Amino acid sequence: MKNINWAVLGTGVIANEMAVALKKNGKNIYAVGNRTHEKAVIFAEKYGIGKVYADYNEMFTDPDVDVIYITTPHNTHLNFMKKAIENGKHILVEKSITLNSDELNEALALAEEKGVIVGEAMTIFHMPIYKKLRKILESGALGKVNLITMNFGSFKEYNMGNRFFNRNLAGGAMLDIGVYALSFIRWFMDSKPDQLLSQVKQAPTKVDEQAGLLLTNAEGQMAAVMLSLHSKQPKRGMVSCEKGYIEVMEYPRAWEAKITYTDSGKTELIKAGENADALAYELADMEKAINGDPSCMHLDYTKDVMDMMTEFRKSWGFTYPEEEK
Repeated sequence: MKNINWAVLGTGVIANEMAVALKKNGKNIYAVGNRTHEKAVIFAEKYGIGKVYADYNEMFTDPDVDVIYITTPHNTHLNFMKKAIENGKHILVEKSITLNSDELNEALALAEEKGVIVGEAMTIFHMPIYKKLRKILESGALGKVNLITMNFGSFKEYNMGNRFFNRNLAGGAMLDIGVYALSFIRWFMDSKPDQLLSQVKQAPTKVDEQAGLLLTNAEGQMAAVMLSLHSKQPKRGMVSCEKGYIEVMEYPRAWEAKITYTDSGKTELIKAGENADALAYELADMEKAINGDPSCMHLDYTKDVMDMMTEFRKSWGFTYPEEEK
C-alpha cells in the first residue's frame, strides 16, 4: 500500500482533530497551510509538522503532497477544491462539501477529468457502528425500513456575526447540522428521497435557523427531521422497521445503538468503534480510496444529500452571496 502524504488547509478545531487522528493511524501531517502564516507555524510546532507554507497556495503545487484535507468554511471549498484537483491532488473536504449541487457537480467533473479522489468528511459513512447496523438490516432480522425520525438541535447564542448565523460565511442549520441528519437518512434508506416537504424559520440574517423536513422515496420509506440552531435537542436517530426499531444516540459520532424487537420486546445493545476515533476512520477510508477502493467514500450518498439540501434551500428562496453572482 502506497505511503500517502497529507496536507491540511486550515488550523481550526477540525484540523487539530485531524492531526490527532492521523497519529492514531500511525502517521503525521506532512504539511500545513493557513491564510494567517503565524497560525500555521504554531500548529506545525504543536504537532511536529515538518513543512509550513509561507503562502498556503504553495500546497496545491507541492509535488510531495498526495491529498489535502480542506477544513475552511463551506463557502471557500469550491475554489480550493478546484485548485487542488487541477494540480492532481486528492481531496477530503469538511462537510458540507460545497454550497450546492451545481458546485459539487463542477468539482466532480473536474476530478473525473484529472483522475483524483474526492471525499466528504462525513462521519456517518465511516464509523463502524453504522456499517454494523447496515449489515444487521441487510440480514433481514428487522424487516424493511419504513420510517426514520431525526432530531438535531444546538443552542447557539444570537450573535449574528458568528459563522452559524452569518450569511457571508454560509451559515444556517441545513449546511451545518442538516447535512448530518440527511446523511443518516440516506445511509439507511434504499434510495434517495424524491418527495420533499418542509417548513423553515428564518434568522434575522436570512439564513435558516430552524427547520422541519419530511422526505419520502420511491420505495415508500419516509423520514422526518427537526433541526434548530437555537434550541438544544438530543442527537437522536430512530430507524423504524417492520419487526423492530433501532435507536442511535449521540449521532453522528455514535459508538452504540439499541435495537428493540417488537414481537418479543427483547432489546439488544450493539457496540462498534469509538467516539474519539471518528476522524481516524474517515482518514483511513480516504487512504483506502486513494489506494484503489473509491467506493468506501460513498460519494454517491454525498451527491444525494447535497441534492436534497439544495432543493430544500431553493424551496425557501434562501441563497448565499456566492450563488447570486
